[in-house]
Amino acid sequence: MYGIQYREHGGYDRLRLVEMDLPEPAPGQALVRVTVSTVSPLDDTVRAGRMSPSLCKPLPLVPGGAAVGVVVDAGASGLPEGTRVAINGAGRGLSTDGTWREYIAEYPGALVPLPDEVSDRQMAAMLAGAGYSTAYLALTELAGFRPGQSVLAPGVGGAVGMGAVHVAAQLGASRVISTASRTEKAERARAAGFDDVIDLSRESLRDGVARLTDGRGVDVVLDGVAGPLLGEAIGSLAHGGTYIAIGYSAGTRGTIDVTDLMWKTARVHGYKFDMFPDDVTRAARQTLLDWLTDKRFEPTVAKEYPLAQAAEAQRHLIEDRPFGRVLLTMDSKD
Repeated sequence: MYGIQYREHGGYDRLRLVEMDLPEPAPGQALVRVTVSTVSPLDDTVRAGRMSPSLCKPLPLVPGGAAVGVVVDAGASGLPEGTRVAINGAGRGLSTDGTWREYIAEYPGALVPLPDEVSDRQMAAMLAGAGYSTAYLALTELAGFRPGQSVLAPGVGGAVGMGAVHVAAQLGASRVISTASRTEKAERARAAGFDDVIDLSRESLRDGVARLTDGRGVDVVLDGVAGPLLGEAIGSLAHGGTYIAIGYSAGTRGTIDVTDLMWKTARVHGYKFDMFPDDVTRAARQTLLDWLTDKRFEPTVAKEYPLAQAAEAQRHLIEDRPFGRVLLTMDSKD
């Protein structure tokens, strides 16, 4: 079989298409043929060597945090051969080899059977970047979100921004605000049904939130952007609001006015992908799958690449910042 692997940290060119041995399933595992794999900012962070070594397996490493595929050898897993599944093994592409390869051996606890109503592409798009599950867990487990509250999730084209808009709406948010860095992306987002998108090339984040909330601010900020927007995001909170640090696509450092925390009696949380018990995470994913099956939202796919173009797929996601998810398909390696 073929897969993508890197043997040293560095740029996109470290990603190489290599021939690998077919995985030998351990007792209880199923062998899954991957059809679509996800591309996320975490893949880039790990490849570039910006992740704590204590969290990563020794190189070489196969990237990819999630995928969709079909069971080709059930083994003792109890899953019938031919079952379409989502692959969500903990630590994929980080502490263990990931999903950028044609076959994976996995235990049934990390495999979620998919209904006919959900396509491989739709499921992979929802899994990419873990934006939907991140938004759901952050709102329900950390923010104590209640119907009628308002949410700000900057970066409408990114996994967390787009996922948060859809998830918060399903949880009963009164308003979900996001941002776009340029007018073309803001207009595209509005045309796709994302109504409250602040065009940061024309208006500051803080001014935009004040305009959309009549000066009140938002109850919850889910921030996957940080960097220069950090201070404005915290400053956009309403009294008693909650800020949750989820990611840092714009940088790890920003400047805040401490009175935005003190005078608003704000709460601040840090989010980490493995901070919740497995049963909580599984329940969240099942809820999201149920919503997707019921067609309550449609994740947007920006572009699909064949496996051999994984380096370009990663570059496109990180540098071009497309509107929607980037996926890798296994039906062609050319």
